[in-house]
Amino acid sequence: MNFKGRDVISIEDFSREEIDYILKNSESMESIALKGSKILEGKILATMFFEPSTRTRLSFEAAMLKLGGSTIGFADADITSVRKGENLSDTIRTIENYADIIALRHPLEGSAKLAAEFSRVPILNAGSGADEHPTQAFMDLYTIKKEKGKIDGLKIALVGDLRYGRTVHSLAYALSLYNIELYLISPESLRMRKEVFRSIKDRISIIQDENLEKVIPQIDVLYITRIQKERFPDPTEYYKMKGVYKIDLNTLKTGKNDLIILHPLPRIDEISSEVDYTPQAKYFQQVWNGIVVRMALLSLVLAT
Repeated sequence: MNFKGRDVISIEDFSREEIDYILKNSESMESIALKGSKILEGKILATMFFEPSTRTRLSFEAAMLKLGGSTIGFADADITSVRKGENLSDTIRTIENYADIIALRHPLEGSAKLAAEFSRVPILNAGSGADEHPTQAFMDLYTIKKEKGKIDGLKIALVGDLRYGRTVHSLAYALSLYNIELYLISPESLRMRKEVFRSIKDRISIIQDENLEKVIPQIDVLYITRIQKERFPDPTEYYKMKGVYKIDLNTLKTGKNDLIILHPLPRIDEISSEVDYTPQAKYFQQVWNGIVVRMALLSLVLAT
């Protein structure tokens, strides 16, 4: 399967066979991540982050370094010519001269797609507004498969801000390619975006609800997200929704013993710290998985 030179903009651009191939390659990166490699020696990754990031930016950079490549980039657009008024297309046309591949995070929806239209080097979407975050979805799938041994046959709940949370959009698209039951748990005002729901509703069984306690006993995977404060057009609406769901030890009492809890991080108050020490908590394992998944993507797209 050939991924050389391919942009990674939307999870919808990938078939199930392609996703499974990426997950298989991610598994093969586990040992390489521990000892290092020179697979991408001489290659340069540019990280262009117009929004704050800890895990995504650093895991892309760590992945490239573990493969023997180099990284350049910025994590604050205010120190670039964007502050002088330079537009995204001109910035991309400049950066492509310095790098073999670009990881882009931007607050505007459609930004990664726009960048790919102008760029001569592959673009990896590291988060575009409230739209998508495809590499996060790959690592979420990898974590589920690694922890549960499969994806097909599972009951998976996406909980929290399903309207503005870009990670759940990409993950929902990806999960719709598998034989699962999907629970969408959110307040009415934060339900899954209509375009995402329409795309997946005929592919898999979907249950929409507001009551998390009701579905906890049934599910195998609980994927919870923070309420996206920065995406709310009205701050008062955010404060109405803040803290609407919280996972604590009492929550786990009614869940399956082998339930796993995932979170794209950062968390605010939706998971109590006491849960961190339970066998169900897998969100920090996701961080490591992000490195191996991004190693797989970089090596496939930059294949020599």
